[in-house]
Amino acid sequence: MNRDTVIGFVLIAIVLIGFSWWNQPSAEQMEARRQEDSLAAVASQQAARRQAAAAARQAEAAEAARADTSALFHQALSGERRQVVLSNGRVELTLDTKGGTPAKAVIRGFQDKDGNSHVTLFDRQTQRMNFMLAGKHVNIATQDLYFTPTNLSDTTVTMTAPARGGGSIVIDYRLGRDYLLHFTLQARGLSAVFAPDYKEVDIEWTDLVRQQERGFTFENRYTTVTYKEAGGGTGELSEASETVDEPMEERLDWVAFKNQFFSAALIAKDDFAARGLLTSIPQQKGSGYLKQMGARLKTRFDPTGRQPTAFEMYIGPNDFRLIKQVEQQSLTGKDLDLEQLVNLGWWLVRWINRWFTIYVFDWLTSWGFPMGVVLILITLLLKAITFPMVKKSYMSSAKMRVLKPKLDEATRQYDKPEDQMRKQQAMMQLYSQYGVSPLGGCLPMLVQMPIWIAMFFFVPNAIQLRRQSFLWMDDLSTYDPIVEWQTSIWGIGDHLSLTCILFCGANILYSYMTMRQQRDQMVGAQAEQMRMMQWMMYLMPLMFFFMFNDYSSGLNFYYFISLFFSAAIMWTLRKTTDDAKLLAILEARYRDNKANPRKQGGLAARLEAMQRQAEQMQRQRTQQRK
Repeated sequence: MNRDTVIGFVLIAIVLIGFSWWNQPSAEQMEARRQEDSLAAVASQQAARRQAAAAARQAEAAEAARADTSALFHQALSGERRQVVLSNGRVELTLDTKGGTPAKAVIRGFQDKDGNSHVTLFDRQTQRMNFMLAGKHVNIATQDLYFTPTNLSDTTVTMTAPARGGGSIVIDYRLGRDYLLHFTLQARGLSAVFAPDYKEVDIEWTDLVRQQERGFTFENRYTTVTYKEAGGGTGELSEASETVDEPMEERLDWVAFKNQFFSAALIAKDDFAARGLLTSIPQQKGSGYLKQMGARLKTRFDPTGRQPTAFEMYIGPNDFRLIKQVEQQSLTGKDLDLEQLVNLGWWLVRWINRWFTIYVFDWLTSWGFPMGVVLILITLLLKAITFPMVKKSYMSSAKMRVLKPKLDEATRQYDKPEDQMRKQQAMMQLYSQYGVSPLGGCLPMLVQMPIWIAMFFFVPNAIQLRRQSFLWMDDLSTYDPIVEWQTSIWGIGDHLSLTCILFCGANILYSYMTMRQQRDQMVGAQAEQMRMMQWMMYLMPLMFFFMFNDYSSGLNFYYFISLFFSAAIMWTLRKTTDDAKLLAILEARYRDNKANPRKQGGLAARLEAMQRQAEQMQRQRTQQRK
């Protein structure tokens, strides 16, 4: 971490704090907002009255539609409400004969936050799926109909709602061998009910997504409505803010209600039409739920009944490898990219995780190591890969350190502010003569930063860490509290995470060692500036504490181990470096370069050119004043 990097971090912190302060409203603005709120309240009351009137009209229309529906589906509007269960050993799916759609999904083999042996992803109280068909004189909603189950087996069932004249609405289900549900919607013998140009069925799907993990705040960050554009990439609604009826401009392959480790994704074989509406409303902590999610969609429908409308649902864990395997069982013929439900980061970071981290993680877990040991081994492997660059960076800093007395002597005459360019030029010339590059310490930082960011995305999304214990950590996928309390404190929450404290402590140690190394090689005013910035650098771990106290213990543990080994490597290199021997090597190189002078290149040449340009401009200004 060189001086420029330190200054960059400090400036980022100052900008963030300053931006927050600048955006605080003034007293006049607050008063104006209060007045706006009063006007908005009056407008809201008027709008509420208009909405109530509209709702009354809609209720009347709905009552009329139900009367028409009653005439067409007289037999299907009453019946026995039954639960039909499909199971393949991995998923247990309960279908309700009232509505004919999935009412409950249980994923086997994963514990829930209360210690139960299976995870209930949704149930009848929180989830609803409804198919709506608009006829010429009647609107049909499957949620109002009672369906009769036939062709029932462990993994198949046909739901039928009979209509007058021998017609029917049929939903045919088949649960695959893993986590994929195949089903079709078909209107048989009802072609006269629909207009000839009627081509789409409306789908309403809502779910109050339940909290599955201990850490509400952390899990909520990874809970969102996710979608994939047909033939394009994936997107998601904001995890933090309320989004109601967000229109989708493009056609969609699928829409998923996703939480941190499990998802339910609805897939349309013939795409969902453009202008679908998606909703995500965050819930209060302590409610037991994360977000209220909703999707209002349309897809192709054949009113003649000759071609069923085909759907699929993925109901299972967010496991990258597993989803890739399950997707091969899809009958849509599309590249669904369902593995995008596992957030591996931006394009470069995702590439690292996709083609390196996952392979290494799978290889290490195949040996049966505990997950905490796997994280340690990944850290050691990454340190081994980057060690040659780290050593080169350290030796570059060590060379600058042993040359510091000579730099002080060579630049002593350039202490005035207006001589700083000449001072830099003299330093670069001396570095060039001794064969030292002051930029040699940048590469390891550039290499390691993407890896750090990659692990920031990979570890919290690795379902393999869920419910895995190591040392004092009961669950590597959530925080490890050493102290908890009832009232949430702003910026901290309701607990202190031990691994977060260890991570911040290791960060302080590593910052101290890097700053000491930088001080040892800085000249003149640079050393003074570094001393002034020390306290700012010690604030960085404090900022990280407020950021990472809610994060998973696995991620904090990885960062702690990584910083610990980084500090150990730096300490070892310092102890094993012979400064006198290194200086002798540099002196020999200096004599060789002096006997065979070479033209300056790189940064030194650019600084020299800038110096000549500055001197020329200074002479021009002097002449103009005369």
